[in-house]
Amino acid sequence: MKKTLALLLAVCMMVAVLAGCGGNKETAAPTEEATAPVEENVGAENAGAASGTFKIGGIGPMTGGAAQYGMAAMTGAQIAVDEINALGGPVQFEFRAEDDVNVADTAVNAYNTLKDWGMQVLVGAVTTTPCISVSAEAYNDRIFCLTPSASSTDVTAGKDNMFQMCFTDPNQGLSGAQYITENFPDAKVAVIYKNDDAYSVGIRDAFVGAMGDAVVYEGTFTEDTQTDFSVQVTAAQAAGADVVYLPMYYQPATVILTYAKSIGYAPTFIGVDGMDGILDQEGFDASLAEGVLVMSPFAATSTDELTVKFVEEYQNRMGQLPNQFAADGYDCVYAIYNALQAAGCTADMSNEELCDALISTFTSDSFSYSGLTGQGMTWSTVGEVTKLPMAFLIKDGVYTTP
Repeated sequence: MKKTLALLLAVCMMVAVLAGCGGNKETAAPTEEATAPVEENVGAENAGAASGTFKIGGIGPMTGGAAQYGMAAMTGAQIAVDEINALGGPVQFEFRAEDDVNVADTAVNAYNTLKDWGMQVLVGAVTTTPCISVSAEAYNDRIFCLTPSASSTDVTAGKDNMFQMCFTDPNQGLSGAQYITENFPDAKVAVIYKNDDAYSVGIRDAFVGAMGDAVVYEGTFTEDTQTDFSVQVTAAQAAGADVVYLPMYYQPATVILTYAKSIGYAPTFIGVDGMDGILDQEGFDASLAEGVLVMSPFAATSTDELTVKFVEEYQNRMGQLPNQFAADGYDCVYAIYNALQAAGCTADMSNEELCDALISTFTSDSFSYSGLTGQGMTWSTVGEVTKLPMAFLIKDGVYTTP
């Protein structure tokens, strides 16, 4: 799989699309039948001529323990680039992705490699801790960034050039609390979170603040202790928790589900977007995830025309269903594409000029984007996207609507 992606990321076709600017209509990732009239979505009355080959960089973990996230996001981005390039107009994309192994220092090195390459816009970084480090560098260099999935508010704080395609950690925590309050009103809730990870802590803080006394137990773990959850799971069971909230990535979640099954503990487990991909974890018995609820903005089982087309192409390339990281990567490229058109940007503009133009466009009242992970998405001046998670129930090995 990794070799396949490396080959895909090395291939960039020529592209283009007639463009317009401004307007009050939302832009969207086009379906196969609706790729040509992009200019109608942007509004021709204030049209600017976007043109040239724009260099887009990508950063994410493509090897190591978090590789599933980076591989998915970068593949989704590449699919979008290939689709756009196949349209045949004046806008062209050259895409190059670098592996950060989910390590902050490595991510900064990857960023510098892309900067030396001539990167004008960045899709990334994919995971939170590396993205916080990269965002500081990009802010100083004035390179516009749109991360698919780094959801901490620390990613965007104090950096006007850093935007998120994913919803923020506080939004996830609050949405999870709202869902449990509405659907499990009398539940006793346990929370298990990773206390050395900004992503996990950020979601936990908002969730616990909203749930209050309904939380009967909190358990923590770290990068070094995420292979044994016997203490935390046993304590949650002893506290009488009938709902266990897991603000974490899928790897430790698989260990928790496995141990809970071994001791006959069967609460309702509710996870966050980082748990998307749990069904594809190598060596994990997917039946152990039966009945788990995952809060995510995307489900590959959707019958929406755009989703069906994307899923088919992703499966052709990767041999598996895409997760929401793949969908967010795809949406990042299309949102940038539409914003470049709306702003009338040209590829000979400096990264500083492009950064200013994209900031202005993304935060404009007249700009919105509809894609795989949301409809009518807009962005605030602090880079947050207006998008909320949906709850999906894992049933018979697939995502379903509860």
